[in-house]
Amino acid sequence: MTISNDSKTNGVKPSLPTNHPVWKRWVRFRGKDGEIYGGEPVNANIDVGQAIEKNFEVAVKVVAGGSALDYDASFTGEIKVIDQLLSPVSQKEAGTIRCVGLNYKEHAAEMKMTLPKTPTVFLKAETCIASAADPIILPPNVAYDEADYEVELAVVIGRECKNVLVSEASNYILGYSVANDVTARKHQEQTSQWSYAKGMDGFCPLGPCIVSTEQIPDAAILNLKTSLNGKIMQNGSADDMIFSIPEIVSYLSQGHTLLPGTVIITGTPCGIGISQKPPQFLQPGDELRVSISHGIGTQVCPISRV
Repeated sequence: MTISNDSKTNGVKPSLPTNHPVWKRWVRFRGKDGEIYGGEPVNANIDVGQAIEKNFEVAVKVVAGGSALDYDASFTGEIKVIDQLLSPVSQKEAGTIRCVGLNYKEHAAEMKMTLPKTPTVFLKAETCIASAADPIILPPNVAYDEADYEVELAVVIGRECKNVLVSEASNYILGYSVANDVTARKHQEQTSQWSYAKGMDGFCPLGPCIVSTEQIPDAAILNLKTSLNGKIMQNGSADDMIFSIPEIVSYLSQGHTLLPGTVIITGTPCGIGISQKPPQFLQPGDELRVSISHGIGTQVCPISRV
């Protein structure tokens, strides 16, 4: 592995205070009045994605300003009910998504690939970001035998981050969410660059929640799971990662400024559709659920076509 706490960096910023935002679990949503809000679910144990699917009422303690990125924002005292769940950070807040491929040992084994010595990095456009409760809509240029799922742990950067050491990287993380790195496999196989196959509109559902690093100081404890039409397809642990979250953040920050709101997705466990025997790809009418433990929650996304 080429990443180290002793890696030479230029302009390394001093360690930041480890204060956290007022919320521990963040959702962004449209209220019944049509306005957009952000805040913390009143019920600390509710799986927001599953509750929305079942049409349960999800009450939220509103945070002033509506952005997860404001460390100084306080609760307003208002309680609002989710009418429409939104991605926990907006497309504009997130900007271009940084992505790490082939980052789980068991996934590398199922793909019969050697373990990488440095993170494999690609990008997804901000227009990939969608709600954890909306359908994944496959466009006409995606064939019926190529759309695949990939549950991934998403890291949300909370502070401007550049040239940081592995030992300091956690200070820049706001929290963790769940992403689905939807992939058009035939397009992926036709080129050495993955951004087209993975970068179509809505190909990165995000949320339902961000959980603060105050709640999850070590992401290695997290469990990632995918079910398709009720069958468990992926069930992996973040401790199987080849590169840890601090190593990934440090690596991506070398020579690159990671702005607040930057979303980093960190690879998928084994069990993707193309590795099944026979391969199993997403079809209209399928019910896809991707989830991460410790309060991050479940995406419930039906599959449809344009």
